[in-house]
Amino acid sequence: MLSFFLLWIFIVLWVFIDNFRRPDHHGVAKALWFLFIVFIPVIGVLTYIIARPTAVDVDAAAGIATA
Repeated sequence: MLSFFLLWIFIVLWVFIDNFRRPDHHGVAKALWFLFIVFIPVIGVLTYIIARPTAVDVDAAAGIATA
């Protein structure tokens, strides 16, 4: 039981860190994701993980050329 709790804490922290480090999210989007995850934790975290773009999509949006 403790291991599931620790895993949940790790996932929530990872989602928060990922949200605030993303260059494609701006102030309002970061704040809304933060509030969504805080007030509706399970649904918020699962929605964020499903909805977040992949690294390739972020690189393409930033204009980084791949070789």
